[in-house]
Amino acid sequence: MPPEVGPARPPPTTSARLGVLVSGRGSNLQALIQAVETGALNARIALVLSNRRQAGGLDLARAAGIETVVLEHRQFATRDEYDQKLAEELHARHVTLVCLAGFMRLVGPRLLDAFPDAVLNIHPSLLPAFPGLNAQQQALEHGARVTGATVHLVTTDLDAGPIVLQACVPVHDVDTIQSLSERILVEEHRIYPEAVASVLAGGWRIEGRRFLRGGSA
Repeated sequence: MPPEVGPARPPPTTSARLGVLVSGRGSNLQALIQAVETGALNARIALVLSNRRQAGGLDLARAAGIETVVLEHRQFATRDEYDQKLAEELHARHVTLVCLAGFMRLVGPRLLDAFPDAVLNIHPSLLPAFPGLNAQQQALEHGARVTGATVHLVTTDLDAGPIVLQACVPVHDVDTIQSLSERILVEEHRIYPEAVASVLAGGWRIEGRRFLRGGSA
């Protein structure tokens, strides 16, 4: 069968509003905040949402004057109920693009259907290599000479959505998990705002599992 080809996404007609989901310190959130503040990213972060009340990313958001919401997943009976509530909170702030930034929860159909082709994630490897947790450790254990960072659209399959942008990071013989993670993180902070800007700019389409810029073929 020929690959499914979707229409090219038009540029947004109104100011883009981002919803950022975090579980930890929020360093990629900080990169997005800085990109918005410097004008490198033409968008507004409308909401930062966390499943952990103590997440450091919440403090970063509050310091930047961004609204925050905590939704602890343990308070919901099922994943679907939790994802539905996430979608409701994001829609209430008129969010147009959802950015996962260290959000340590798998998102399911309830959220993905509410934001079709509009949920992004950043992962510390060159997908499809080393999906899931501990990607840096996986790279070291496999003896990889190159790894990196990937921004991709989120699907129901783990770390398997269309790839928007990648950056390579060499793996040195003397690397530890910490040293490799730190160098990958530098690239994450660089490419995440760039990938968000690319998605918001429109003029792209999904062909099979590929994210392609430009009009329909």
